[in-house]
Amino acid sequence: MKSKIFALILIVSLTAASCGNRNQKASGEETAATAEATEQTLTDSTAMNSSQTPDPANLPEEPIYEIHTTEGTITIMLYADTPLHRDNFARLVSQHFYDSVLFHRVIYNFMIQTGDPLTKNPANEAAFGTGGPGYTIPAEFVPGHTHKKGAVAAARMGDTANPRKESSGSQFYIVHNAEICSHLDGEYTVFGETLDGFDVLDRIAAVRTDANDRPLKEVRIISITPVI
Repeated sequence: MKSKIFALILIVSLTAASCGNRNQKASGEETAATAEATEQTLTDSTAMNSSQTPDPANLPEEPIYEIHTTEGTITIMLYADTPLHRDNFARLVSQHFYDSVLFHRVIYNFMIQTGDPLTKNPANEAAFGTGGPGYTIPAEFVPGHTHKKGAVAAARMGDTANPRKESSGSQFYIVHNAEICSHLDGEYTVFGETLDGFDVLDRIAAVRTDANDRPLKEVRIISITPVI
């Protein structure tokens, strides 16, 4: 598999949106992150030891990953026909980028969202949901990839600031309810699906949250590992 990432220019206010709010409407918008904090997080992540993680180039066309969380393990498969998102995810996993990130936005009967490196540090709480690796990814819409339960999709900025619907470089969500998320088909890139661990998805989706859809107890990704 050929790793290929299209990196775009980092904008000072890097943003990423979730699939929606409590009214089942795509929120689109992410508040401005501090570029310094985001860049430092990326530097720290890249510096981590990745010797135990296979080179993304050696993975199959549709790699399978186990997302180990504090609530259990979710097994996902990434699609071959969304190669930019697949390869980006594989690269970030090989760098341990996702280790210790929170599920920072959870909406029962809708989706669970994660992937913001700023959530590793409680000092960044005011900026949770705004972080990323410093680039976006061109949209890869495939008609057959819908927002079914367990679908893995990329968060992004809203259409006004992001007319090309480019994806966040790291934030993603997992669909909890297909019917309520169906209007997002063709709007947010779906690049994978859940194979196992639907009970964990349900458990995370059911955690109590505050007015900002942030879980009252921490739910984290411990690590993500490829299934070889």
